Amino acid sequence: MTATAPPPGSSEETLGALIATASRDLSTLVRSEIELAKAEIRADAKNGIAGAAMFGAAAFLVVLAVILLSVAAAYGLVALGLHPGLAFLAVAGFYLLVAVVLALVGKQAISKVGPPERTIRTSKETAGFLKKPRSSNAQTPTA
Repeated sequence: MTATAPPPGSSEETLGALIATASRDLSTLVRSEIELAKAEIRADAKNGIAGAAMFGAAAFLVVLAVILLSVAAAYGLVALGLHPGLAFLAVAGFYLLVAVVLALVGKQAISKVGPPERTIRTSKETAGFLKKPRSSNAQTPTA
């Protein structure tokens, strides 16, 4: 079989020209979508970084407040008549108790974490579908 070129002045394009045009248009579309995604990610990243910095500053201030409130609680116990050493030890003991309770609750929450069952199942289904042989006689719907 030999391919014949369309007669000069014909409005019909060859199959190769149509494929080349479709390929070029698809490449342009993909590049444009990637550029759009990059621009959106840049804007989102800037907002995310600013938000994370605010959370970091807030966390730092909370740590300072906890330290100051701890000292105030210890001095409050001293004002109630407790020896200063015992007052600070009582506050430290309270924080250790809270830390142990949080660690136990966190350990219990982590023990509930398992593998992503649905993702594994759907991945296996997709892989099975892709490995399944297809018949070459399948009819394609025509519009």
